[in-house]
Amino acid sequence: MNAPTPTTPVTQRNRRKLLLVALVFLAPAIIAVALGELGWRPGTQSFGQPVTPQRNFKSVRVDMAKGGTWAWRAKTPQMTLLALPGTSCAEACLRQLALMRNARVALNTKSGHVRLLYLGSPPTVAGASDVMPAWQIGRDANDALASFRPKGADTVAALLVESNGTALTYYPAGFDANGLLKDLKKVLR
Repeated sequence: MNAPTPTTPVTQRNRRKLLLVALVFLAPAIIAVALGELGWRPGTQSFGQPVTPQRNFKSVRVDMAKGGTWAWRAKTPQMTLLALPGTSCAEACLRQLALMRNARVALNTKSGHVRLLYLGSPPTVAGASDVMPAWQIGRDANDALASFRPKGADTVAALLVESNGTALTYYPAGFDANGLLKDLKKVLR
């Protein structure tokens, strides 16, 4: 039997260098896995709340004020930004609707990929004639979206609905319209 050969200081130094090089290459992967397990996902933060369980609205009937029913699947792929007012829509609700409209306009060339749908009695306060022409007005025929509607007066919530009718994100009353714009930009890349 051969006796083990003692390692020389040069061999030990070379092993340490090899381990250090391996650690340099493996460390980012280990850190990424650890952060992923902790729930950190860079660049994926949404300003709204995910709709869980996921729902598809293609069977939800929306009667339009100008006649007909809402087609969740448009002729060209378009998302729907759905506004759901509370028990009434007055000044504060109208301001939020204007901000939502402005978020759509801020998309520039992509603004045509988002349709605005307001479900409820349109506001009649001063300034409504400036804001509401951008919105298509309808009524949830069977009150199927009542769980998303805010309970308070003069409030509005929003839903972002994919072009196939799947609800993506819910924005409860009082949401930040700048956050909504950021989410729209991410979805429409």
